[in-house]
Amino acid sequence: MFYNSTRNSSVKVTSAEAITQGISAEGGLFVPEEIPQLSQADIEAVGAMSYADRAAFVFSKYLTDFTDAEIHYCTDNAYSTKNFETESIAEIAHLFEGTYMLELWHGPTCAFKDMALQILPYFLTTSAKKIKLDKKIVILVATSGDTGKAALEGFKDVEGTSILVFYPEDGVSPMQKRQMKTQEGSNVGVCAIKGNFDDCQNGVKAIFTDSDVKASLEANGKMFSSANSINWGRLVPQIVYYISAYAELLRDGEIKAGEKINIVVPTGNFGNILAAYYAKHMGIPVNKLICASNINNVLTDFINTGVYDRNRKFFATVSPSMDILISSNLERLLYLMTGRDDAVIRDWFGKLSSEGKYEVTDDVKAKLSEEFWGGFCDDEETKATIHSIYEKYSYTCDTHTAVAVKVYNDYKAQTGDTTKTVIASTASPYKFSAAVLEAVSGGKSDLDEYAMIDKLAELSNMPVPAALADLKTKPERFSDVIEKADQKDYVLRTLGL
Repeated sequence: MFYNSTRNSSVKVTSAEAITQGISAEGGLFVPEEIPQLSQADIEAVGAMSYADRAAFVFSKYLTDFTDAEIHYCTDNAYSTKNFETESIAEIAHLFEGTYMLELWHGPTCAFKDMALQILPYFLTTSAKKIKLDKKIVILVATSGDTGKAALEGFKDVEGTSILVFYPEDGVSPMQKRQMKTQEGSNVGVCAIKGNFDDCQNGVKAIFTDSDVKASLEANGKMFSSANSINWGRLVPQIVYYISAYAELLRDGEIKAGEKINIVVPTGNFGNILAAYYAKHMGIPVNKLICASNINNVLTDFINTGVYDRNRKFFATVSPSMDILISSNLERLLYLMTGRDDAVIRDWFGKLSSEGKYEVTDDVKAKLSEEFWGGFCDDEETKATIHSIYEKYSYTCDTHTAVAVKVYNDYKAQTGDTTKTVIASTASPYKFSAAVLEAVSGGKSDLDEYAMIDKLAELSNMPVPAALADLKTKPERFSDVIEKADQKDYVLRTLGL
């Protein structure tokens, strides 16, 4: 299995090269030359495996330059109870008849990003050895909240690497900010940007492709890689949990062989739902992929109209990990939907950069409509959904998962579709305790962050994850705040270049 760039189809690299580079030299994203297929027998076999073995099975289809021993080294170390609270790794909770919560937040940072970022350091260091890379790998990360902490936790003190994370100063929850500012590790760095997530992400992408920066790194025995979902090594682990969920529901008799399900994903950068798309096209029976957005509804408008337009007001919401107007992974989907036409991708994403807008062809619009359904909700609807779920089912969910539930309810009301449905639950409610507590209790609280967590634990009867409880006594290590225009200089200065 080789990988091409979305902006230059003639590029052909192994998975180890794609993972270490993170992004192609001209700014394109790596995609596999083909989507491997799963048979019904494969899906049934997956259901009988542990999560680590399920992951190894899927990775063997994509990382064909890795040996079985190398893959199992990665999966056995990443997916164990030393890193995750439960043996299942990805838990399935029954919300109501035919509707299932795929809980992806039982890892060390209490968010779905752990599912990929616990294994990415193993992928990266194994890949570096395979291609005999003798450079220090510098991980640059832009985060809307969850990726940053998950990446920092995954890469802390990993030999041969250093990691630098940028986050929007006022665009993450207090708990997300505290998680990053107290991060341990001798090779980690954290900096806030005066701007939003898109400013952070654009800055990181520009630094990645800056020839002067790359030359300076080369001269000092260093190279960049990414822990954002622009890196294929971040995306491929996310495919696993959708395959795993289907196989588990089949094993447990919740669905029949070949029965289709819907998958609902709250997403901003489009990586999590793109992973579901890959799972579907590998052979998981999926009826509709439901894309849930908050009031920053650029993806909803795109799915419904075929016009991607980031020229709009940006909102800071109670679901901050979705506060994104430039959805990077959409590039991978459109590359596939255009028949891998790199010229068209260069044109569209060139327009996105220069004009902030592009429109896809009628053919692609039809494909989008066939595969996806898009919806959104605002903060008040998000909180009302949390309250409703709590009252009806004694289940407490976070603000991002609530967006998915609200959009799914809208989908059912509009379509009448009763297909069994898996909803991706992406974070612990304790990461967004102020908004969740307000929703559950029916009013704002003047308690401090940790008193809110205690109160939420009392109301929800859910244990507080140790990783969050321990933050209360940790000292803050990182306090830098810079202008978005200073991102490049900050990176050079921090790396001593």
